[in-house]
Amino acid sequence: MIREMKDGRFVRQANRFTDRIGSREFPAEAGRYRLYASLACPWAHRALIVRRLLGLEDAIGVTIVDPIRDERGWRFTLSPDGRDPVTGVRFLAELYTATDPSYEGRHTVPCVWDTVTGRLVTNDYPEITLMLASAFAPFARADAPDLYPRELRGEIDELNEEIFHTVNNGVYKAGFAESQEAYEEAFDTLFATLDRLEARLEGHDFLVGDRLTESDVRLYPTLARFDAVYHGHFKCNLRRLVDHPRLWAYAKRLHAIPAFGETTDFDHIKRHYYATQRHLNPSGIVPKGPAVSWT
Repeated sequence: MIREMKDGRFVRQANRFTDRIGSREFPAEAGRYRLYASLACPWAHRALIVRRLLGLEDAIGVTIVDPIRDERGWRFTLSPDGRDPVTGVRFLAELYTATDPSYEGRHTVPCVWDTVTGRLVTNDYPEITLMLASAFAPFARADAPDLYPRELRGEIDELNEEIFHTVNNGVYKAGFAESQEAYEEAFDTLFATLDRLEARLEGHDFLVGDRLTESDVRLYPTLARFDAVYHGHFKCNLRRLVDHPRLWAYAKRLHAIPAFGETTDFDHIKRHYYATQRHLNPSGIVPKGPAVSWT
């Protein structure tokens, strides 16, 4: 994995492709676009949750990559012939270079491919879920939830910003830190935010407006991976998720919703983190635990 560091601190790579579906060049059309995702990746997990919540399975297809990413990047080994069924390539990297031959960054998921122009439209993971909810609204189920209601957008945006920097990316800042100072800074900030979220959930089922919103979609993938991966593998071990009574009950409520629970694959999650990130786990041994019941 290519990691950008500054003063021992992990710096997440900026997204290279940021076009939007719903524009004149990329109109929203059922069957035109392909979502590439990993069941292990928390950023991709968001997109899979929203696609399912909104009932967009027929409007936008999906290809799931192998959880083990080698030096060549994400692979399509889960397909019968080891190739993406839409483009025929073996590696996600091929779609990146087909779009921009000069591209030298990491080949990340989620990303969306346009079958008409033959190029990646976006790998801008914070915007992909919002794009699914807006551009693909005409193809959503009639009873699909409004995850980004206009009257709550200010509160959602503010909370999402905090969750991203201190929790979603915060676990990576702790896990990939290359100095004690950087690690402890990320560690302390992470658990301070988890404490605030624990308090925020007192008497509430969801984070904003007592309804399911984009903020819940963004927090859940990190919570789902917390005890299985981040607590030990990333040294985020002050407390486990199960030691936060409200956050744990909240995470289980979300998991009981099929769009959340049925896109959560702990086998893919653990194999990816422990077997791929050899700089943190040189043996590649995947732990059997934890023994936690999400039901």
